[in-house]
Amino acid sequence: MRCALIHRPAGQWPDREAEEVVTLDFHARYRRRMRLMTDQGSDLDLNLPKAVAMADGDGLQLEDGKWLRIRAAAEPIIEVRHDDLGQFARIAWHLGNRHLPTEIHGRVIRIKPDPVIEDMVVGLGADIKRVDAPFQPEGGAYGGTGHHHGHVPGGHDRE
Repeated sequence: MRCALIHRPAGQWPDREAEEVVTLDFHARYRRRMRLMTDQGSDLDLNLPKAVAMADGDGLQLEDGKWLRIRAAAEPIIEVRHDDLGQFARIAWHLGNRHLPTEIHGRVIRIKPDPVIEDMVVGLGADIKRVDAPFQPEGGAYGGTGHHHGHVPGGHDRE
């Protein structure tokens, strides 16, 4: 079985050389080791030196030197909005205080569905909307892209 050994962020690998694509949701993109199936039907093993928060457009280099493109899968997401900037900031603070993976797009905050959190933000006056979209949360103050600082559900180094 082929093996992917090297991860490179978008823009730091020869993306025109990608021979296949693998589409993964947010949780599957934060891994070190796992079995993958490409969109074209090929099986391969992911075996990286450490867990990496992979993003849409990143590349994986296979042991034979070939490249594979990462695509972020559309998944259920909650979009949170509030017209008042002060209240919007307060909502963002509450989400951050709970260490939730959070994606920010201007005046829209995206989170994974969670009935308790949804009730909280609605209670703070937010409007919420359910969508299916790729999810790429902020990396935090210490982590770059993705979610690196140890609060990923399931532990620090996901296998």
